[in-house]
Amino acid sequence: MIDRQKVETILMRRFPGAAHPQIAAAANAIMGLPDEWEEVSADIARLEREAKAGAELKVLRRREP
Repeated sequence: MIDRQKVETILMRRFPGAAHPQIAAAANAIMGLPDEWEEVSADIARLEREAKAGAELKVLRRREP
């Protein structure tokens, strides 16, 4: 489970000029990701090249309501 306070702390450090409502909205969006999105596997050549180059990739799709 994602800790909301940790998410807000990270967002405040990453975006020091952001207003509290912006931080709260971003945290709400991040907290809702597991409910709305699911990770899927993808066999796409470009993603494969990026992964081989060291990038960490996740492919997500919106879940059906």
